[in-house]
Amino acid sequence: MNKILIVFCLILLSLSASAQQFSQYNTGTLFDSFENPSQRSFIPDSSRQLAFNFLIPNFDVNTYLTGNMQPGVKSRLFSNNAYYDTEKLKIGQNKYNHFNANINAYSIMFKVFTSLNGDVEMGFSAQTKVESRGLFSDESLALLNGASDFPRNTYSNIFNDSYSYQAYHQIGFSYRERINNKIALGFKISGLLGIQYQKINITESQINFDRTDPSKPTAILALKGSYYDSYIPGLMTSHDYLPTFRNPGAAISLGASYKTDDHITIQANVKDLGFIHWSKRSNIYNFDNSEPLNDLSTAHREDTIYNRTHKLLKNNGVMQSFTTPINGRAELSATKSYWLGDNNTLKYSPTLIASKELFFTGFTGALVNHFQFGLCTATLTTSYDDMKFFNVGTQFMIKSPNVEFFVGTDRLINTGRLALASLQNTTQIMHEGNYSGGDFYLGFTLKFGHVIEHPMNASTIPMGEKGFLGRLFGRLFKTNQ
Repeated sequence: MNKILIVFCLILLSLSASAQQFSQYNTGTLFDSFENPSQRSFIPDSSRQLAFNFLIPNFDVNTYLTGNMQPGVKSRLFSNNAYYDTEKLKIGQNKYNHFNANINAYSIMFKVFTSLNGDVEMGFSAQTKVESRGLFSDESLALLNGASDFPRNTYSNIFNDSYSYQAYHQIGFSYRERINNKIALGFKISGLLGIQYQKINITESQINFDRTDPSKPTAILALKGSYYDSYIPGLMTSHDYLPTFRNPGAAISLGASYKTDDHITIQANVKDLGFIHWSKRSNIYNFDNSEPLNDLSTAHREDTIYNRTHKLLKNNGVMQSFTTPINGRAELSATKSYWLGDNNTLKYSPTLIASKELFFTGFTGALVNHFQFGLCTATLTTSYDDMKFFNVGTQFMIKSPNVEFFVGTDRLINTGRLALASLQNTTQIMHEGNYSGGDFYLGFTLKFGHVIEHPMNASTIPMGEKGFLGRLFGRLFKTNQ
C-alpha cells in the first residue's frame, strides 16, 4: 500500500482533539482520576490501598472526516477498487473537508492512598498521545485519480490545504486531596517527550495540465506556504517512538470540585496546559516552488504525487527549534445522583459537561447519564459540538471497590457505520453523513494491598495528617483548629 493510503489509514483507523471522552466522568475509575485530577478513585472501608493497571493499556480513540471526500476515501480503503470514487467531489467550488484523529493511551497507571485524614491520593502515569487535524480540498483527493476529474487545464488556489500532526509521551505525577466535606483539589504535573511534529499550511497553489497525449496526461504543480518538520534521525522507524529527551516539554492539569448543600457536585478542570520544545535540528520550510507530475494515468500516480509534493514542501528551509502547545482544555461539569426503585436498587447520575479547547476553536457540550445496578453501570451519552455534530454514545462498566472494567464509544452510530464499511458494506462505504469516523475506549484496573479502614475496626491504616493542600487551605481561610 502506498504512502498516501497509509496516511488516510492512520486518519481513519489508527488508535488515535476535537472529540473528547466524556462517559468516564464521575465514574471514580483510575482512568477518570488521572484525567480529572480532583476525582477520587479510592473508597475508604471498601477499597484496597494500591491501584494499578498492570500494564494493560487504557485508551481512548476518536477520529472523523467530514465533507464530500467521505465516499471517495472509504471506497479506496475498503473496496478492491484501485481508484477513488469521486462522484461527490465538487471541482473548482472551494469545497473543503475537515479531519481529526487522536490517541490518548495510558500504558502505566499507578496510585496509592496515603492518608485517610484528607483522602490523599498520589499517582504516577505514563501515556502516549497523538493530536492530528487538517483541512483538505475536494480537488486534493480528485488529483489522486489523475487528470480525468479536471475539465480545465489551469486552476489556481484549489490545493490551499492545512494539516498538523503531533505525537508525544507524557509522564505524570498526580495528587488529589479532599480539603473538607465540600471541596476537593487535585493536580497532575507532567514531563513531555516529543515524538514527531509536522505542520503544513499552503497559502497559494496552481496546477497546469498538459493533455497533448490524452493517454498520458501530465501536470505542473506549484505550491507556496510553510512546513514545520521535527527532527528524526534518518527514516522514521518504530525505534523513533521510544522515549527520548530530544524534544522536551511540560504540562499541568488542575482540578477542583465543590459539593453544594443540595448534593450537586460541581467540577472544574484545566487539562494539559503545556508545550513541547522541538529540537534545534528541526526544520522550517517557507516553500515557493513547482514540480512536474508525470504518470498521472498509471497505477503509480499516487506515489508520484506524494513524492513530488513532499519534494515541493522541503524547499527553502532553515534548521532551527520551535515550540508548540499541546491541545489543552478547560472543562466545567455538574452532577447529582438519585436513587430509584422501591429498595433504592438503581442509581441514576446525570452529568452536564461543557468543554472548550484552549488553543483551538473546538467547543463541546455533553450530557452523560449513568445507570448503576449493583456492580454494573450502563451509560448513555449525548453531545453536540461546534462542528454541528450530534452524537450518541454508550458505555458498559463493571466496577467493584477493587476491580474496574469498562468499554464504550461516545459515537455509537458513526462507529458502527465505519465498522460496516471496513467489512466492505457498499451502502456504508458510499454513505455521506455529517462525518465518517468513530470513537472507542477500553480500560481495566485492579486494587490490591491493605483495605483502607477507619480506626474503629482497623488493624492497619494509613491515617497520616492532612495533606499539604489541606494545611495550606486551613492557614489561608483560618479553618485549622
